[in-house]
Amino acid sequence: MGYEDQPKRVSTTENEKDIHTDFTNNMTYGEYLQLDKILSGQNRLSDHHDEMLFIIIHQVSELWMKLILHEMTAAIESIEKGEMQTSFKQLARVSKTQAQIIQAWDVLSTLTPSEYMEFRDSLGQASGFQSFQYRLIEFALGYKTLHVLKIYEKDVELHRQLQDAFKSPGLYDVAIRALAKAGLTINPDVVDRDYTIPYEQDQSVKEAWLKVYQNVDQYWDLYQLAEKLVDIEDWLQQWRFRHMKTVERIIGFKMGTGGSSGVNYLKKVLDQRFFPELWDIRTEL
Repeated sequence: MGYEDQPKRVSTTENEKDIHTDFTNNMTYGEYLQLDKILSGQNRLSDHHDEMLFIIIHQVSELWMKLILHEMTAAIESIEKGEMQTSFKQLARVSKTQAQIIQAWDVLSTLTPSEYMEFRDSLGQASGFQSFQYRLIEFALGYKTLHVLKIYEKDVELHRQLQDAFKSPGLYDVAIRALAKAGLTINPDVVDRDYTIPYEQDQSVKEAWLKVYQNVDQYWDLYQLAEKLVDIEDWLQQWRFRHMKTVERIIGFKMGTGGSSGVNYLKKVLDQRFFPELWDIRTEL
């Protein structure tokens, strides 16, 4: 069969006659996503090839954290309103997003110690320790330390935003309120506590959650809420562990660029607990 006898190959796009190609007066995909801003923000401070990886991994993680905060803030509001089913969807999305952000460490771990040392000095004192979104996530989970606010005094509006979050009830606070609203006995000092102080375990909260798990049919919504909270803390601790091991793999036990003790600091935060009673009752069930 000669060339002229061969069937004409038609591209997939040629078969799609309704695909829009004229965007003279219409918004494009890139314009909607503002890709010009997003893709122009990867500015290396060194000439080293692998700094691009380092920048993109951290930018992507910050985008995922923005989504986590978006959903977590909405979930806190939903629980306060008693809209439990809505909060479950929001909290489930938080957990799925956490799974994505954990995988970023697998990509960053392709960076070797020798490669990182080629551009590490370019970072100066900039460090992931200074991530304000990560602080907002910690605040939403009830872990609050006053001294970290000083890091953000350079930006007045950002500092105000963090101060507001610092004073606001977190996810576990509204969950405990939900226990009280359901008629379970909760220590009033816990329900109306000072939210700027890190949460401490309370026997009444432990007994309330224990009753929920022992009477699942009666407290089905609270039971689902408890498991969503456990999911979130579980994923967060897995993220922290992968963070610690990736840092150890790349810089060993060197001090962090932000002045922290590096791996030693990251090991310590693995001991932090956000919803302690939900873990403790598992031993007693």
